[in-house]
Amino acid sequence: MNREKISYLILRVGLAFSFIYAAVRAYMDPLSWIGWFPPFLQQVLPQDILLLSWGIFEIVIGLWILSGKNIFIPTLLAALSLGGLVVFNWSSMDILFRDVSLALISLALAISTYRK
Repeated sequence: MNREKISYLILRVGLAFSFIYAAVRAYMDPLSWIGWFPPFLQQVLPQDILLLSWGIFEIVIGLWILSGKNIFIPTLLAALSLGGLVVFNWSSMDILFRDVSLALISLALAISTYRK
């Protein structure tokens, strides 16, 4: 395996880990995670449905990115969801600054795989 393929795999594993980890932890400790959703979403959906559906979304995104198959869509969705997290929780930037990096990594993977 050449360096480019190894780097590509490491980026995918790192990004997928962050999505799968967040989904599992939100399932195990929902009260610690529900506050990251914008108030308008919390008013529209019950907390358990919101967390469960978002957790499924995150696991699907993570596994799809891990698979390495046609990852333009999941990496673009990952970048948008992480960007949304930061925008809607800007006051918590001291905690979320890492999510900016993850969003940019997602965007870079999306760009690198566009029409590949």
